[in-house]
Amino acid sequence: MTTAIFSTHAFVGMVHLLPLPGSPINPCSLEEVRNRAIQDATNLVIAGVDAIIVENYGDSPFSAGSVAPHTVAAMTSIVEAVRAVAPNIALGVNVLRNDAIAALSIAAVTGADFIRVNVHVGAMATDQGIITGTARETLLERARLGATVAVVADVHVKHGSPLGNEPIEQAASDTWSRGGVNGLIVSGTRTGGETSEEDILRVCEAVPAAPIWIGSGVTLRNIAQIGRLASGVIVGTALHERQDTSRPICIDQTRAMVDLWHEATRTD
Repeated sequence: MTTAIFSTHAFVGMVHLLPLPGSPINPCSLEEVRNRAIQDATNLVIAGVDAIIVENYGDSPFSAGSVAPHTVAAMTSIVEAVRAVAPNIALGVNVLRNDAIAALSIAAVTGADFIRVNVHVGAMATDQGIITGTARETLLERARLGATVAVVADVHVKHGSPLGNEPIEQAASDTWSRGGVNGLIVSGTRTGGETSEEDILRVCEAVPAAPIWIGSGVTLRNIAQIGRLASGVIVGTALHERQDTSRPICIDQTRAMVDLWHEATRTD
């Protein structure tokens, strides 16, 4: 299983896909989505990111359960294209809102290295309704496929609230020790929202052995501080021109953030 990305201070750039064919709002042609994904991935590689996650960001409002077969087919084609322009860095897949089996299947057939799962254990109340983790099914499917795909999972994922009063450190411990994941993600309450430093510290203290990635709100202003707390960062919104996710990734903005991150996390 490819886990090297979790043992380094990783800067992970997002490829936010435009609305795929069949999406509810303003779908694009598959060629248009693929071309933008290739452009964004190429810009991320030039800027020096350590990993890329491809995500069907434009498909909102999302399905709470399994996505349609045409979404899986389209994303497989696009992830293959991204792999072709980014052959030497770690590649991840996230199928929103929480289709871990689809993400795992895409990753397995395209040679991607890891998947992101928004709700891996427990249950969250979200704008799609109640989403329940399927850790057992996901890991059984990985074993059945013989796939060397790592799993990184959110703790108290953004745009959701945990059912009950489970503290974030308990959720982190359960996801890590009982969910069988390779890394954890802590984020703010929404896309682009800054992640609470208190939440980061609570999770790091609860599961000191786990790689912890920050999943939202990383900017030029706070990336150095985050570098002293976390194992990695996932950055999307801040990398786009004018911080507008409908616009392409900006190489200069991305390179500036990558340089600051690696400066903050340098150990020599």
